Amino acid sequence: MSRAVTYRAFGGPEVLELSEVAEPHAGPGEVRVRVTAAGLNPMDWAIASVPRVAAMFDVAPPAGFGYDLAGVVDEVGSGAEGFAVGDRVYGGAMARAVADFVVMRAPAPEATTPAPDALLHTPDGIGDEIAATLPVAGRTAAAALSRVGTGSGDTVLIGGAAGGVGIFAVQLARLAGARVIGTASEGTFGFLRELGAEPVAYGPGLAERVRALAPQGPTAAVDLFGTETVETALELGVAPGRIATIAAGPNPPGGVHSTGGADAEPGDLARIAEAVLAGDLVVPIAATYPIERIRDAVEAQAGRHVHGKIVVTL
Repeated sequence: MSRAVTYRAFGGPEVLELSEVAEPHAGPGEVRVRVTAAGLNPMDWAIASVPRVAAMFDVAPPAGFGYDLAGVVDEVGSGAEGFAVGDRVYGGAMARAVADFVVMRAPAPEATTPAPDALLHTPDGIGDEIAATLPVAGRTAAAALSRVGTGSGDTVLIGGAAGGVGIFAVQLARLAGARVIGTASEGTFGFLRELGAEPVAYGPGLAERVRALAPQGPTAAVDLFGTETVETALELGVAPGRIATIAAGPNPPGGVHSTGGADAEPGDLARIAEAVLAGDLVVPIAATYPIERIRDAVEAQAGRHVHGKIVVTL
């Protein structure tokens, strides 16, 4: 037997259970990962609590929990290429990641598009806790910035800049040569300045505060939480084609782009890992929790007041 976080009905953190499950084994074309760390994302608890969101990812209870993971390959099935026992890996397994063992299909060597469940080699020099934060947040940030064409000379308004996706979006935009204005609560202003953003408080009057920082207005915007940043960017004259949102559903206001990690380019995740390894991108870990405290970890994540990422360790 092995351990896995599961739930039998939709609900809040209280429905999550640390369960004993049959130990899985790698079959043909598969590898088994001994998970050492799992990064949490807002989508994890949204899938576990909102049936509509779960249906978007083809998940229904009873189910496992989490997507981002890192660990070590400890079984390789026949025909699985590119991985060997002992390889350090990271990636994602939908609604299965927070578990002692996760069996995943080894990607075909010729694959050019990211699979729903992705597995990559962890670069030497990146620890498992950091690697376990990269897949969802990194790919989502990269996709959003690519969608609006962020580049040198841009002033990008990022809504929810201190959150799990925001920390990647801020730094990736800065690496692309853009100026970044990030919305957040005042308690995170110092944190955002360290990442290279100019912080501004969200809430009523946001447009005026942004205009005070950038009289010519932003040239692009990414909204990582709700629609306030979308509406503000439109008010400030940003073209809808240069505004993206990840949390407003398939039909966001004003005809702006709706996007997410599934729209990332195949090489984005490896590029982000390289930036981390080079020291050009930092991943603040707000807190780590042992798997036995999964409910506490999810409560912290769902509160949306953490500065950075939350990681569950196994």
